[in-house]
Amino acid sequence: MAGGFGSTFSGRMTLSRFRQGAWGRAELRGLEPLSLHPGSHALHYGSACFEGLKAYRRADGGVHVFRLDSHAERLRTSATLLCLPVPPRPLVEELVCRLVDAVRKDVPKFPGALYLRPVLLGTDANVGAATRPATEALLYVIASPVGDYFGKGQRPLTLYVEESAMRTTPEFGQAKAGGNYAAALRTVQRARAEHPADQVLFCTGGKVQEAGAANFILLGEGRLITKPLDGSILAGVTRDSLLKLASRGGYRVEERDIDVDELLAFVPGGEAALSGTAAVLAGVGAVIHRGVTHRVGDGEIGAHTNRLRERLVAVQFGDAEDEFGWLRIV
Repeated sequence: MAGGFGSTFSGRMTLSRFRQGAWGRAELRGLEPLSLHPGSHALHYGSACFEGLKAYRRADGGVHVFRLDSHAERLRTSATLLCLPVPPRPLVEELVCRLVDAVRKDVPKFPGALYLRPVLLGTDANVGAATRPATEALLYVIASPVGDYFGKGQRPLTLYVEESAMRTTPEFGQAKAGGNYAAALRTVQRARAEHPADQVLFCTGGKVQEAGAANFILLGEGRLITKPLDGSILAGVTRDSLLKLASRGGYRVEERDIDVDELLAFVPGGEAALSGTAAVLAGVGAVIHRGVTHRVGDGEIGAHTNRLRERLVAVQFGDAEDEFGWLRIV
């Protein structure tokens, strides 16, 4: 896992191709460079999307994948939004499970995991197809043994509140497409250069959206508040898992719009966190708004954030009851 999160790869990959109106069989191969025509649709017109999920090693040595069905469905949603050939859910699940089984020795023990990256690309060799969807596609899955996403263990993050720039176009916020991340990158880099910020919280027009690569959550005594899924933000699988666990744990879950004024009024006595497959649940210690730093709680990761993160991690590693049927044994 040297070189940072996601930079070390397992030696195998799985793939399937869509040609002449049908998906081909799932193939297991050695990890190798892709052969794409220079005129491929994805390279010119952005017909590409991906997923990110994890496989975990239990204390007994067994391996399972967390919420595979939800990630497969979200990939299908992204494919639909981008007018790509939509892979059947069983095919996506087969590609993931075959790869995990082939490289199961690479699944780290707690607290590491095997990060899985399914990718869907339009591969038509036609630079004249700017107004037509891809009719050929490649779906592949690669794997990366990973540790902590932020590289320094659990520490409180600092967020820069951005009220002007948009993370992405609203109707495509729910697509897990590379273009969304590219659109946010310049704003994130500027915030890191000009402020001591780890991430940007996009609050276009004064309304809280999400960070560049994670959903945003507010936590307090008996309450969890987060923006509703309206198509403008990613339907985070980790977000959904946390909401279900919080509701079961006695929190009142409020999925509603939050404006910046409410955010700034909430954080002195509450908690804030980012949620995502890579980060799990990362506590926020400060938010920077118009040059002023607002401390979140006491500036450390809050008790509610730690408690909810521990509950989710216990399920992910098989140390707590899987009451929602989230684990797929491989």
